[in-house]
Amino acid sequence: MADVTNELIYEVLKSIRNDVTRIDPKTDEIRAELQAMRGHMIALQTDLHNIYVTLDRHETRLDRIERRLELSSPALP
Repeated sequence: MADVTNELIYEVLKSIRNDVTRIDPKTDEIRAELQAMRGHMIALQTDLHNIYVTLDRHETRLDRIERRLELSSPALP
């Protein structure tokens, strides 16, 4: 079994530090991309909500028109 010396530990720690310094900017990029995706998801949710509100408003108006024109079909038993 190889002897573990302080110099060997120091070299391993230096290589780990180099790896971490290369990873750090990449995590910043990933964070920025996730924030952009979160923004897009919020925009999509807002758009869907607006569509549902518009559809509900149209359905209400159509029901009123049908009642006024007496076009409503009788309710099913």
